[in-house]
Amino acid sequence: MTNLIQVFIERRGDLSVALWQHLVISITALVIAIIIAVPLAIWVVRRPKVAEFFLQVTSVLQTIPSLALLGLLIPLVGIGTVPAIIALIIYALLPIFQNTYLGISEIDSSIEEAADAFGMSRMRKLFKVELPIALPQIISGIRTALVLIVGTATLAALIGAGGLGTFILLGIDRNNTGLLLLGAISSALLAIILSLIIRWFQTAKPKQALIALGVILVALGGSGAYSVYANRTETITIAGKLGSEPDILINMYKDLIEANDDHVKVTLKPNFGKTTFLFNALKHDQIDIYPEFTGSVLETLVKGKNPKGLTADQTYALAKKRLATQADLQLLKPMAYNNTYALAVTKTFQQTHHLKTISDLRQIETELNPGMTLEFIDREDGLRGLKKAYDLDVTAKSMEPALRYEAIHKDRVNLVDAYSTDSELRQYQLAILKDDQHFFPTYQGAPLMKASFAKAHPKVVTALNQLAGKISETDMQEMNYKVNVQHKSAASVARQYLVSHDLLKGVK
Repeated sequence: MTNLIQVFIERRGDLSVALWQHLVISITALVIAIIIAVPLAIWVVRRPKVAEFFLQVTSVLQTIPSLALLGLLIPLVGIGTVPAIIALIIYALLPIFQNTYLGISEIDSSIEEAADAFGMSRMRKLFKVELPIALPQIISGIRTALVLIVGTATLAALIGAGGLGTFILLGIDRNNTGLLLLGAISSALLAIILSLIIRWFQTAKPKQALIALGVILVALGGSGAYSVYANRTETITIAGKLGSEPDILINMYKDLIEANDDHVKVTLKPNFGKTTFLFNALKHDQIDIYPEFTGSVLETLVKGKNPKGLTADQTYALAKKRLATQADLQLLKPMAYNNTYALAVTKTFQQTHHLKTISDLRQIETELNPGMTLEFIDREDGLRGLKKAYDLDVTAKSMEPALRYEAIHKDRVNLVDAYSTDSELRQYQLAILKDDQHFFPTYQGAPLMKASFAKAHPKVVTALNQLAGKISETDMQEMNYKVNVQHKSAASVARQYLVSHDLLKGVK
């Protein structure tokens, strides 16, 4: 509880922003879903076969896993708020449509006949008889949809739409229960409060309901209008992948750019998503810059056969060339550290089995119980290629990045994938096995941007190139440790490094 209160005090500013993002996404999706589902249900009331078709369609749509749905939407509409809202609308359609249809279709036939006997027109009967009787069931469907939307909206953080899911992802990634609880509790409270508001709408007088609805719509519209107004001046949007290290780097980028140009406004999008998410966002002008790694470029983002045994300089040169020719992107000069993949074991396991290199694992294949990230398991520069290079016959359990370290610490697995700068290596006293076949490529971090953006912003390029050749592996691991274990903010850790290495002129 103490940790939760402390996190709340430290993050209350971020919480208010995330709460508003979550609210806007949720309400927007709910309103659009109501506009689609309610009229559609009214239309099919006297068309049972058509109604059955739509019930089946909405039921099938709701069974699609949320992550899969987001993945399907990204190539069509990009990353950010739009795909998140579309996915939430799809999930909300079934309860609203189903309850509206059943609420009207199950009205007692004698009431329908009485309305007809009074000579009511179709529309008059709908608004004076059918909708008032069905309203409790319709509201029930809307409340169900709302709770579903608020809960599912936490996944919006995975594609850069923000919201309370940001705290949940950070909590998992940094093994910080306070952050995780802050996101989860806030999301639950938001769902309860919104549900109570909808219940109030059900009992409120029409005039009160209309005024309240008007206030909500004006607030949402005002938010959008302000966003458009605020973005009249040029802003530079910098995004980062999940984790403390990208968070530290984008804060460094922000400080360097703003220190170099007083007229530039930098907006950060931390924990924006996986590698391909950011790459697509950059190509579609949804972000301007993000930190990428030379090895990831060659293995994941560009086409072409990669020669074995490339030096760090050769890896960077090839990555830069292919990005320029294939995607018209510019990769700036890299930092010093090599955040390459690695395999790690506990020091006790290492000593018990006399392990020094990855090749030594062949001697104890039957005793291995690996836990690895899904990305590493599926990559050619990960487990798939590693098994071929080292002739290993192992099957790994897929785990979230932070959970695999928890698992090896509690002896639930005995081998994990790692990055050489991970703070958990120090935190849990893990040993890295030597890559004696030199399988893993070099992964040096560098800012990635469109070539046109680099040409139009020479001051940005100059500012970011100050990091070229800077930051050792020890430096990066220490900074990650401060964020993940000591729970310092990425912004303060980033600034401390820049100031201590005289990269921010005139800043103390």
